[in-house]
Amino acid sequence: MKKLWQKDEVWFAVFWIAVYVAAFSLADGLSERMGIPKLLTCLVGLGLSLFLLLWVKKQGLMAYYGFCSVEGKAREFLYFIPLILISSVNLWCGVTMRLSLPLTLLYILSMCFVGFLEELIFRGFLFRGMCRSGVKMAILVSSLTFGIGHIVNLLNGAPVYETLLQLMYAAAIGFCYTALFYKGGSLWPCILSHAVVNSLSVFAIEPGKPAQLLIALVQTALGLGYGLWLLRKKN
Repeated sequence: MKKLWQKDEVWFAVFWIAVYVAAFSLADGLSERMGIPKLLTCLVGLGLSLFLLLWVKKQGLMAYYGFCSVEGKAREFLYFIPLILISSVNLWCGVTMRLSLPLTLLYILSMCFVGFLEELIFRGFLFRGMCRSGVKMAILVSSLTFGIGHIVNLLNGAPVYETLLQLMYAAAIGFCYTALFYKGGSLWPCILSHAVVNSLSVFAIEPGKPAQLLIALVQTALGLGYGLWLLRKKN
């Protein structure tokens, strides 16, 4: 693993993207067959998260991959208000309880692991690896691959309309997260926001198509606007 990282950080990131997608898709499918949704997903997420975090720590790359404090004061990041708004999106149409308490907790836990792993892989591994060839291209690729990667939801039965909207706003939010990591040096705000967005989806009330479009456009505007504002900020 260290040899692959030393040889090419970008291919190292691509390898872990493939491992992540395959492992979580398989775990989700097996969990459903077992009749306990997200059970194996939680175990796989825990295993991968611990493995990668320990590897990063062992290699002395904690600060390099953003496991550190944000560089700068909160006001320099608009007190993270746009990020908070993005994180609360699944509460905008109201709150409901669709699953039993144990299944809800499993879902939230699995989504926290998803947030952690996707930020480490896309913002950490991929962005850092591509920065060697240019920051602008690294930001673009990290954002677009994160957005396009959600097309895998179609394989899990997600509606086409919702998935297409998700590709759009996920790319914008990915841009926002990448800019935040680049300017703040810390991955923690991105991980926290990502985990909250995913986790709160279990309580979300599904809006109609017009509302879905409006919410997607607002998320896209927030993500792009905050990301562009952050990139204008001096280090």
